[in-house]
This record gives sequence, structure tokens and C-alpha cells, in this order.
Amino acid sequence: MLPAAAVFHFPWEVNSGAVQEGESVRVFGRLSCYQPEESRATLSAQHASKEHHVIIHTVFVEPFNPIIGAQYIVLGEIENAEAVGVMVRARVLNCVDGVNIALLQKAINEQRSFFREREGKQGAAAQPADAT
Repeated sequence: MLPAAAVFHFPWEVNSGAVQEGESVRVFGRLSCYQPEESRATLSAQHASKEHHVIIHTVFVEPFNPIIGAQYIVLGEIENAEAVGVMVRARVLNCVDGVNIALLQKAINEQRSFFREREGKQGAAAQPADAT
């Protein structure tokens, strides 16, 4: 059986505890730091006048050509590490520099809204009608 599809999460949600360890996620951000000797990168994103950072473990995607300041999308699993806390073990790391981040955030919110609506309709259909 295949694992569940990775769900897009905003960088500020990854460190907030909104995702569980082992969960597949997609996250985006600007590459602010890369430490090849530790196979670790840091993505950052701005939200509500605060800078949020996500640590990415890059051992499965190396070697790659890091472009500091470029936008990246990561597909991977959440992992808790003692030294750094929550990190994403990257399976895919794509440079998407030039993407409109505001439009991406809007698309993620629209997708979430669609899935919530669809689950609501399926839940209502699964409940039996009153037999009176």
C-alpha cells in the first residue's frame, strides 16, 4: 500500500506542532543557509511580520547546487532531532525561484478549503437517515 500523499504545510505550521513525526509534508521557503558538512539547510518564510525557519535534512537529495536566497519546495517527512527540534527529511528538493509566493499560499488555502468541503459532504452522506 502506498503512503498517504504529502500535504502542503506553511513553514510556520511545521514548528508549531501542527504536524506529527513521520507525517509526509510539502513545505516551501527561501534558502537562507546550507551546511553541507551536516547535510542541513534552512528555509525561511515571512508571516505576520515574523521570520519562520524550517530545518531541512538534505542527505537524500545530495549533491545539489544550493542557491542562497532562492525559493525551494521540499517534499519529505517530519522528524524530531534532539539538537535542532523538528526537521524535514527531504526526499525531493526543488528550486522554484520566481514562483509567486502569495499566489502559492492562496492556492494552498483554496485546496484546503476544497478538501474540508469534500470531507463534509462525504461525512454527511455516510450518516444514515432517520427511519421514522
